Amino acid sequence: MTIIETVTGGTVTTPQGFSAGATYAGIKKKGENVLDLGILYSREPCVVAGVFTTNKIKSAAVVVNQQRLQNKGKVSAIIVNSGCANSSTGEQGLADAIETTEIVAKAIGIEPEEVLVASTGVIGVRLPMKSLRDGVNQVVLSPDGGHDFARAIMTTDTAPKEVTVAVKTKDATFTIGGVAKGSGMIHPNLATMLVFLTTDAAVAPDFLSQALREAANVSFNMISVDGDTSPSDTVLLLANGIAENKSISSGSPLAQPFQEALNQVCIHLAKAIARDGEGATKLIEVTVKGAINFEEARQAARTIVSSNLVKAAVYGNDPNWGRVTAALGRSGIEVNEPKLDVTMAAIPVLKNGRPLSFDRQTAVTALEQKEVIIVVDLHLGNAEATAWGCDLTEQYVVINSAYTT
Repeated sequence: MTIIETVTGGTVTTPQGFSAGATYAGIKKKGENVLDLGILYSREPCVVAGVFTTNKIKSAAVVVNQQRLQNKGKVSAIIVNSGCANSSTGEQGLADAIETTEIVAKAIGIEPEEVLVASTGVIGVRLPMKSLRDGVNQVVLSPDGGHDFARAIMTTDTAPKEVTVAVKTKDATFTIGGVAKGSGMIHPNLATMLVFLTTDAAVAPDFLSQALREAANVSFNMISVDGDTSPSDTVLLLANGIAENKSISSGSPLAQPFQEALNQVCIHLAKAIARDGEGATKLIEVTVKGAINFEEARQAARTIVSSNLVKAAVYGNDPNWGRVTAALGRSGIEVNEPKLDVTMAAIPVLKNGRPLSFDRQTAVTALEQKEVIIVVDLHLGNAEATAWGCDLTEQYVVINSAYTT
């Protein structure tokens, strides 16, 4: 029997062997309790997997990380800064990212190739390297430092996003932790945020990559805030093996428990990002059932949750189910309207393609909840998928109209 339990107060350093620290280095505007530079470290070198932005414009950090993952070396540390994306900064930006890994390696006493780097913030601005050098020397690594690390990677986020699960089977016990940042430039197009995941499980490199891709497909690839993606989008998963289980590979007894736990961590973080969308007041969950296959269910759910008209209707507590069916109809999947059922906030509004009578005030009240669930049943097959997003508010425009001013 497998038991997967959420660890109260867990974070990215909860798995054995991981520590972290953070400081204010002067990269972001100064403010009360502001942190903008964090380091995550494992005392044992880690097998690593990553997924990255599909944006054709890639930040210097993404370029460095992709190159190092291709070399299949082990990783011991990640340095992350917020306030500056170090993207569209040319050859000097790439040199700055590489130098950043060298600074961290020297401070910790490891090789530069064991360090990965991530940057998030304003595009087109170089890293302030003197501030970064000074900041690295201020960071104190601690097993309790994960919470500060989670704060240091935030930009427009209103709260840190952290979770840990403990897994117990008859064969092994291990832990998976994670932190994320993301509030804007979020769209279901591969890893649209910064996410750092850790585990003390021993995992074979190929399976680690496979498991991360699968987890991303049911979590980070299923959320949308505004339809944009970033040049910096990165998800990294580190496994240091300190739990001393038999290495997990595809088809091994621990493969399914590991995948289930990783999915749970990633879905929790994905929902936290959607809930914290810029200016958002509500989390929207869209489930499409009865599709002919999983890909069509995913495509439909993502289209609906990404629709600005659906998002605006939810913000205004408007039970305008036509926004949902219109988005479904343009999603490109197979739909047979006479079979279609739609429910909004637990209120049936469409059955067999025909409108249902419902009390509008009851529906308005139901839509006022902090989480609004929309269910679409196509009645064409057995496939199902869920996507998450948030409502669209005036505050989103306010935040993004003054991002650099």
